[in-house]
Amino acid sequence: MKELVEVMAKALVEHPEEVVVTETVKGGETIVELKVAPSDMGKVIGKQGRIAKAIRSVVKAAASREDKKVIVEIQ
Repeated sequence: MKELVEVMAKALVEHPEEVVVTETVKGGETIVELKVAPSDMGKVIGKQGRIAKAIRSVVKAAASREDKKVIVEIQ
């Protein structure tokens, strides 16, 4: 899931070298944290959070194929 989030985020931002994705497992769920440059935050979140919601939907669909629960946090 980490690679999926990283590819999507790098495609959206102007500074792809500053994209950092970390993945941690707590209990039965995986938490994927996405950090981008402050100037790129708006591009990752989108108007009214639409892009962030779309990223979460794609990751959730990919995780459901593997019977996993994944949470995407944007920091």
